[in-house]
Amino acid sequence: MATAATGPILVTGAGGGQQGSTGRHVVRLLRERGHEVRAFVHTDDARADALRALGAEVVAGDLREITDVLPALRGVRRAYFTYPVTDGLLEATGTFAAAARREGVERVVEVSQLAADPHAGTPRMRLHWVSEQVFDWAGIGAVHLRAGVFFENLDFLVRAAGHGELALPLGAPDTVLPLVAGTDVARVGAGLLADPLPELPGADPVVLLCGQVMTVGEATRTFAEGRGTPLTYADVPPGDWRKRALDLYGGDLHTVEHLSKLWDLFRAIGAHHELYEVTGSIERYGGEPPRTLRDFTEEPAKEPPAS
Repeated sequence: MATAATGPILVTGAGGGQQGSTGRHVVRLLRERGHEVRAFVHTDDARADALRALGAEVVAGDLREITDVLPALRGVRRAYFTYPVTDGLLEATGTFAAAARREGVERVVEVSQLAADPHAGTPRMRLHWVSEQVFDWAGIGAVHLRAGVFFENLDFLVRAAGHGELALPLGAPDTVLPLVAGTDVARVGAGLLADPLPELPGADPVVLLCGQVMTVGEATRTFAEGRGTPLTYADVPPGDWRKRALDLYGGDLHTVEHLSKLWDLFRAIGAHHELYEVTGSIERYGGEPPRTLRDFTEEPAKEPPAS
């Protein structure tokens, strides 16, 4: 059986945002278990104060800057790594992996994407695969959480719709999506970092995380029924969605291009893919069955303001 953790567990992305806020949830879950936590945030603001209220030590910095990351990892043996859907993933990965190796980190649980692969259908998925390789080469006990589309990301689009129409370039309403709650990803991450340190089955450091498989039409109806507000799905041309998304995501071209390619991929796949199945990893490492989208819509998670 693994020995108990010594020193704090470092959690990146602890401030949260609009893409699932898994880091913030991991801090809370580890503190509930009594673990010492060092929360890494980009900006020391009101969200950082909320982390301090949980009993976490807070450090602020840039994950791409080695002079910020090295001191944050000092004395750390376990860490959680997540990076937002924007530029800088590989730079942050290389910085974090090098610092973790130097400081003797024994396990890093990092958030990847469900279909990460060198031949995956989107550039971001391919980048995630490269990121996984860098963590593996560093010899720091990396575990890769390959997650589906977060409920929270769909929720952001639903809330932004406002006028009762979820407009996405996904083709027919029967286009299938692999979904997962950000809170479930966080529960698995916390479970893989907590004492006693769980062993992975076999030597495979990849954990697939899909909590529910449903069509975009079903997801739209679930949001409408769960929230008690009118909502319909509308297929829109990819170019039109891209233009709207630039405003929606603050002009971040990386985010918009990733999502545009992701929607293209889902639309092309249509109603079935071999990766689209609910995985047992959520209950195995997170301790509870996957949360459903209906659960999420009826008891929506309270997210902090986006960073």
